[in-house]
Amino acid sequence: MRLFKILSAVIITVLFAACNFTEEIYFNKDGSGKMSILFDGGEMMQMLPASDSTQLDKAIDSTLVFKDLLQDKKDSIAQLSAEEQAKFKRLEPFKLHMKVDPDNGVMNFNMYTDFKKVSEVNDAFNAFQNASAVGPIAGGKSMPNSATEETTQVNYTFKKNKFKRETIILDQALFEKSIDSLASAEMFLSSSTYTFKYHFPKRVKSTNIEEATFSMDGKTMIHEVNFLDMMKNPESIVIEVELEK
Repeated sequence: MRLFKILSAVIITVLFAACNFTEEIYFNKDGSGKMSILFDGGEMMQMLPASDSTQLDKAIDSTLVFKDLLQDKKDSIAQLSAEEQAKFKRLEPFKLHMKVDPDNGVMNFNMYTDFKKVSEVNDAFNAFQNASAVGPIAGGKSMPNSATEETTQVNYTFKKNKFKRETIILDQALFEKSIDSLASAEMFLSSSTYTFKYHFPKRVKSTNIEEATFSMDGKTMIHEVNFLDMMKNPESIVIEVELEK
């Protein structure tokens, strides 16, 4: 599928071009909600040569339901290793909205899902990166396996008016290797951003993020960080929020 060739190119090019991610979560009063990981690849799209195989001759506005795709390709997935099957299973709750308009320089990928508890979407960013792994079973092209090695994990909790997001390093040696691989792309990544945008059911009482900004009603918190800095020191990104009672 042509879309998966594009998606694979997105994941690979993230390491070599300025990019902007937005991690957005909407919380309901009972702790349920919706999460999305949005990738804005407009600048990346401008860098692709006209001869690139991922280029499109017309605009695309399409939504992929991973649950349906994985069900359709279950026989192919069953032949994979347990580790690879687990990666596909993680994608099952998500949908991916892809909007690509070459004439206007638009390339947006928005992966989203509903949840009953925010812990259900732990490590959604890794899931986003692994989305291109569905390429081979869907008739497309995948990225190199090494690019999907997971070295970190993000955990979320939201209990008793308190929200927390933290990252842990799963394998220190692999993590250091992945950081070394970014050296050649630092010039591009230095201008990339990652924005956290959280919508709470109550006003924010306090947070450990001094640079955070808030909506007029005090219920939405926004925090933008440098993408390269976050990649190099993920454990430094700890977000804690306490809501008013």
